[in-house]
Amino acid sequence: MKKFGSAVILAGGKSTRMGFDKQLLKLKKKRLISIIVEKLNKEFNEIIIVTNKLEYYKGFRNKVITDEIKQKGPLSGIHAGLKEAESKYVYFIACDMPNINLDYIRYMKKRIYKLDIDACVTKLGEWIEPFNSFYSKDIVKDIECYLKDNRKAIYPLLKDLKTYYIEEKTARQFSPNWNMFLNLNTKKDLKKYVDLLDF
Repeated sequence: MKKFGSAVILAGGKSTRMGFDKQLLKLKKKRLISIIVEKLNKEFNEIIIVTNKLEYYKGFRNKVITDEIKQKGPLSGIHAGLKEAESKYVYFIACDMPNINLDYIRYMKKRIYKLDIDACVTKLGEWIEPFNSFYSKDIVKDIECYLKDNRKAIYPLLKDLKTYYIEEKTARQFSPNWNMFLNLNTKKDLKKYVDLLDF
């Protein structure tokens, strides 16, 4: 099995604060998820979309799958993506995260290439950024056991795994304003982001 090559876009969630399904977000009339796919195609040869709305993706050439374990939040999506992915380490991003930083992705790959770890995530102080991260297929069973106990939070699971943490100081060398972890959660976030676009 190759070490890298697969990326997963998690496109579930309730989108309560946005007021409409974030899977349908558009930037300058183009779907954000299509923009994310195009960017990831520069670094990965397999892009998987995990969604609760398969009907949104007619015409997409990528693999589009749904959660195997339902109603358990983002961990369900991570589980489904890991099971489907072809590579050992799988990159995960959310469908409302528009700023793909390829240099940082390559840096993470370089840092963990010779390591035997379960996850590579970034710290913001004591906070953990669960996406713009890598997870290993080796943790599929761990996630299943975790979800069977009705535990859904990612952070406690990471504490139980062999997690490689990249400190905030290092990550800010790639993204000084932390925008590679930006989520578009509200219409205000969306308007502010669109106003800054130069295309």
